[in-house]
Amino acid sequence: MVRHDIEFDAEGALLRGWFYEPQPSASPAPCVVMAHGWSSTKRMHLDRFAEVFAAAGLAVLVYDNRGWGESEAAPGKPRHEIDPWEQIRDYQHAITYAQNHPDVDPDRIGVWGTSFSAGHAFVVAAIDRRVKAVSGQAPFISGRGTYANLARVHNLVVGPELFTADRRARAKGEPPATVPVVGTDPGQLVGLPTPDSYAFFTHARKELDPTWPNEVTLRSIDNFYGYEPARYLPDITPTPLLMIVGREDGLTGGNLAASAYGTAAEPKRIVFLPGGHFAAYTGDGFTRASQASRDWFLEHLTR
Repeated sequence: MVRHDIEFDAEGALLRGWFYEPQPSASPAPCVVMAHGWSSTKRMHLDRFAEVFAAAGLAVLVYDNRGWGESEAAPGKPRHEIDPWEQIRDYQHAITYAQNHPDVDPDRIGVWGTSFSAGHAFVVAAIDRRVKAVSGQAPFISGRGTYANLARVHNLVVGPELFTADRRARAKGEPPATVPVVGTDPGQLVGLPTPDSYAFFTHARKELDPTWPNEVTLRSIDNFYGYEPARYLPDITPTPLLMIVGREDGLTGGNLAASAYGTAAEPKRIVFLPGGHFAAYTGDGFTRASQASRDWFLEHLTR
């Protein structure tokens, strides 16, 4: 598998990632653009998905979100902050980079996302007609819905006064407040309070990306609360939509995803995996999820 390190400018933020040549090489080839979810880096299993796609004859562009992994934050912006609309625009910058690559057919671009970035992939497919097929797994569908799920299950109540205090402090020049992404203390505010989140990131930090910081700005939680990608699902058509959902997903809500899927128009397909939010990254869940996306992109980008 031939993989190249790449970098591209995203209006002031230098984003870094990998470009996978399609195998067997068929230039110019369709290209799948990929990024990871909330606080994750490309080293957390994205290479395995990219290898499946590339082995089927698709070029693949994988990159770290701004301020995470090997990508830089924009000047004056903190690292480890997550703004969904900045990340959506970065998908569009990545599409442009892919279109200008000599090995890519600029008229056959697909986007893939997982968890938080699955929501981005759906939004990008709705607003950017360069996208010819989209796949999102374990998708973040609703900020309010996800917050309500987590608050109900884990008794997590984050009042708006915390966000207000952080905004006022930052306006005075103070550093942004941060919280851990995961933790085990039930009395500590963390970004992702579910036990499977802790297990996933603990393993990923040990085995895949030791530099992962377990830190996110408090404003990132405020940003996700107001993010509602489900509202864009009806506008994806006529772009083909694939949604992959964990039946027991208690983080972003498999129930929310399955319900929102009904609002999307054809062409579309939904695939259910046994297990929770992180089921698609390993084992049989990975095999089923990666092959479903591969086949979707082959069907709609190569015909």
